[in-house]
Amino acid sequence: MMILAMALLIAGTAFLLIAAIGIVRLRDPLQRMHSATKAGTLGATLMLLGVVLAADIAELNWTSGLTILFLLITLPIGAQLLGRAAYVSGTRLEGLAHDPLSEELERHPGKADELTRDS
Repeated sequence: MMILAMALLIAGTAFLLIAAIGIVRLRDPLQRMHSATKAGTLGATLMLLGVVLAADIAELNWTSGLTILFLLITLPIGAQLLGRAAYVSGTRLEGLAHDPLSEELERHPGKADELTRDS
């Protein structure tokens, strides 16, 4: 059981490291958000499962389960709202040849685009 807990902790740490590297390395705000939410959620979930297995405390099972459920419910919603805000604010998008949302949402290029232009 302890080996499985250690494997989950190591895998969770690796996913969180990948998320952090993605936030630093990726150019586009939508790409950064993708890295932070997907890999971050998986990493945090694996780490919580590893802690539950390693600690073997009954109360920790409920707390960790509710925390994982909260992460799985709130992070996609938060990512959707942040992505929409980034898109509408007119932030420059990398690698997007055709904008499929151009007919659905109005973009307002302005200060956010000027701040990210040189990065």
